[in-house]
Amino acid sequence: MDSELQGNKQGKLTIKTTDMETIYDMGTKMIDSMSKERVMAGDVISIDKSSGKITKLGRSYTRSRDYDAMGADTKFVQCPDGELQKRREVVHTVSLHEIDVINSRTQGFLALFSGDTGEIRSEVRDQINTKVGEWKEEGKAEIVPGVLFIDEVHMLDIESFSYINRALESELAPIIIMASNRGNSRIRGTRYRSPHGLPLDLLDRVVIISTHTYDKEEIGQILAIRTAEEEVDLTPDALALLTKIGQEAGLRYSTNLITTAALIASKRKASKVGIEDVQRSFQLFYDPGRSVKFVTEFENRFVGEEGAVTFSAPNSNGDAMELS
Repeated sequence: MDSELQGNKQGKLTIKTTDMETIYDMGTKMIDSMSKERVMAGDVISIDKSSGKITKLGRSYTRSRDYDAMGADTKFVQCPDGELQKRREVVHTVSLHEIDVINSRTQGFLALFSGDTGEIRSEVRDQINTKVGEWKEEGKAEIVPGVLFIDEVHMLDIESFSYINRALESELAPIIIMASNRGNSRIRGTRYRSPHGLPLDLLDRVVIISTHTYDKEEIGQILAIRTAEEEVDLTPDALALLTKIGQEAGLRYSTNLITTAALIASKRKASKVGIEDVQRSFQLFYDPGRSVKFVTEFENRFVGEEGAVTFSAPNSNGDAMELS
């Protein structure tokens, strides 16, 4: 680096690969950036030509023996080969909604951070769709369809289904996955009934995925994954009992018992959840089947639909006296 001349820093930089070597003149900003990154002879660097940003990638293996001792954070890399200047392709991933928001107003970029997107006019959306289509034809952009998951889709009304029908006809429509646990049910907003609560015209356009109940091995695998996710150690006997409970009482109930059984095991200061912990948790917390049986058996002790309730109190002879 040359000395300062009239307050301006000047210098020369030698950049080389295994095949080429070139000397560049450096200005004040480049010298300051090099000093900030603490670039030394033998370092492997990358310079962005458009912005002038300098990135220190490491130190060349050819300079690994320059010093007897190196810091623990010193990284050695291979010396680059080929040409000095290389064209790099930068890919930015943005959603169509973000492009719409940026172009919807003067300072639309700030709206992405504030969340105040407001209403986006249909003219703006059409212009963006046309421009994105041109980028796709020119090879400047690639459209990756998004995925929209709608759970409990039977809760939507007929107007929402009409909007989904129209959105599916768009060229940029996402992949829509809908889930429902209803059979033949009424479509909200109408008096018609249809399978899964979906209008027939929408039902004709979807592909229905076939499902089946889990077998014993699958339930065991799901419970093993869930216990590993919750960081709970189970004995093989406890896992086998949970699998049996999952077959008879349901998988959701069985997974809920993992947490309660772990709490019971921690109370007795055990390192693993044993079969006695699962049994104790099964006795304390009812599954839906046992809960329905309990309500049916003691229905007269609960408040009915009209507020009626039957009380029982012991009389003087020790027998129960009914009061209603």
